[in-house]
Amino acid sequence: MQSPLAVAMLKKVASARLRWDEDGQDLLEYGMLVALIALVAIGAVGIVGNAVNELFWQNIANNF
Repeated sequence: MQSPLAVAMLKKVASARLRWDEDGQDLLEYGMLVALIALVAIGAVGIVGNAVNELFWQNIANNF
């Protein structure tokens, strides 16, 4: 039978080795969020830009 001290030390070593390092995970999540916001912004600017462009060209064509 193992001593309680040995079991406690083994649990401490095992928990230290099996613990996940989550320091870089936050940075990755923020990067993905920024990329998603950038894609949505680019799409919105493209759609609004096309709509404004069509509106101006229709006004120019109707005035001449």
